[in-house]
Amino acid sequence: MHPILQTGRFLLRNTCEAIWLKRCSSSGEMMQAVCVDVPGGPENLLLRAVPRPPPKDGEVLIKVNAAALNRADLLQRRGLYPPPPGESDIIGLEVAGTVDSLGPGLKRNWKLADRVMALLSGGGYAEYVSVPEELLMPIPSNLTFSQAAAVPEAWLTAFQLLVFIAKVKEGEVVLVHAAASGVGTAAIQLVRLLGAVPIVTAGNQEKLQMAEKLGASAGFNYKEEDFVQGVHDFTGGKGANVILDCIGGCNWEKNVNVLAVDGRWVLYGTMGGRSVNGDLLGKLLSKRGHLLGSLLRSRSLQYKSDLVAAFSQKVLPYFSGQPALLRPVIDSTYKLQDIQDAHRHMEANRNMGKIVINVIPPSEEAR
Repeated sequence: MHPILQTGRFLLRNTCEAIWLKRCSSSGEMMQAVCVDVPGGPENLLLRAVPRPPPKDGEVLIKVNAAALNRADLLQRRGLYPPPPGESDIIGLEVAGTVDSLGPGLKRNWKLADRVMALLSGGGYAEYVSVPEELLMPIPSNLTFSQAAAVPEAWLTAFQLLVFIAKVKEGEVVLVHAAASGVGTAAIQLVRLLGAVPIVTAGNQEKLQMAEKLGASAGFNYKEEDFVQGVHDFTGGKGANVILDCIGGCNWEKNVNVLAVDGRWVLYGTMGGRSVNGDLLGKLLSKRGHLLGSLLRSRSLQYKSDLVAAFSQKVLPYFSGQPALLRPVIDSTYKLQDIQDAHRHMEANRNMGKIVINVIPPSEEAR
């Protein structure tokens, strides 16, 4: 059987409600969460009551104020990207909220009502989520819950790609595809913070203008111009030292052509297809290029813990201050009951920055 059909059968057999009923306590406490019984379109996202997860050993239960969308969410909804074994089937990879309760065996001094944001392997589209304490970060005082929800997955992904994988050096030129995405808007700012030079591609002038305001030194509309020529003109023919690529297949030849000698092409998505037809290996070899693939969700807890710790030390302080040097970019906000519309908005590729789900509307946070 085709693996996609197997994935679909897995999700059909193990609905959100069944998974939570099996894994959660029998205390009777319930919460609202978004579930997917049948893989498919946004109309298959269903809001229902499920048991609230208790915090296990080393975990903190978060009362979720806001969550944010990621492209991986669309794939999971369609049955193409199941969660890692043992993780929640509820979609959602990042949240912001307050500490509701503490599990046993914690090593850090978390307190009830602390404002926190967290990287997840799943479970974000819900009123509560239980998270290993290593994946929690305090919310900078000047960020709202909506802004904080836009940080963990996108910014940690961009930081991982630039620092852990590509090892970007000061003065290098970094080409960022999908500049208006959550990862793209974060990467532009992080490249500047690292002392490197960000250049970008995007699909319209409005997105390029936003990227320029965030710090991009040059931008190319891939629908209307040859970004290969643009990159060579900008770099004097040397090419980009690093490429952050979530597109994949359809761009492979252009990416190799713009890659500098000894450059690093970092692939973290395949929105433009997974197939390659042509002399990829020969062209890459002629550049002495490095093709580096990376995902974050499937990484070990230890890897994610190290990533969160490095990000918290080296980047998180720059979200504070007046004015702050770094800022999450919010495209739009939706209520949890409007999650279908939020997915449609992302699938239409209209967003510039993050799409945020306000589980608790801001007007109700102080009540």
